[in-house]
Amino acid sequence: MDLTVPQADRVRDFYAAVTGWQVQPVPMDGYDDYAMVPPETQQAVAGICHARGANAGLPPQWLIYITVADLDESLRRCRELGGEVVFGPRPLGQGRFAVIRDPAGAVAAVYEEKQ
Repeated sequence: MDLTVPQADRVRDFYAAVTGWQVQPVPMDGYDDYAMVPPETQQAVAGICHARGANAGLPPQWLIYITVADLDESLRRCRELGGEVVFGPRPLGQGRFAVIRDPAGAVAAVYEEKQ
């Protein structure tokens, strides 16, 4: 899950203090986003990102990622069933993702890993 906001540094510090998560910078294009890592696992559980560059259009809320087998087909079905694609698709790590809004207004990311 990721949170994309205009003041990522401030929000990063808030969640680090509230949760006890450690912060690992993630180099972007001239700035850092942040992986949030519980000390007991040493594996990132969340990202806190600046609302700029590739993330400029994302809504400022926690965003879950749902893995799908075929991103294009999932986006087609989203639109067909009254949803909306609000961002993407765009590359992410070893795959692609898009942010969708369901008919009730909730948003989520759908993610397809490269085969």
